[in-house]
Amino acid sequence: MSNETLWWISLGLGLVVSLVAVALLQTLLAKVHRIERGADAVWEAGKTVARNTATTWMIGQTSYEIAQLTDEALRHDGFLNTVLKKSGK
Repeated sequence: MSNETLWWISLGLGLVVSLVAVALLQTLLAKVHRIERGADAVWEAGKTVARNTATTWMIGQTSYEIAQLTDEALRHDGFLNTVLKKSGK
């Protein structure tokens, strides 16, 4: 084999290696983009959960206030029933 033939063989092998490297890097880049999209989706879901649960600490106070409101409404109902019975209606 001549030196020129060996040079052409080495250039061809270099081209093949370069093409394989580009293909592998493109595959890696596609995977990275897929992972990034998934991470963004998880981040958005996390922010939504945080927004939806930001006021859960007020549930206890809300429950107490609802109980107070129910008691007051029952007192009004009792008073109204008493007034209606006295008026004969």
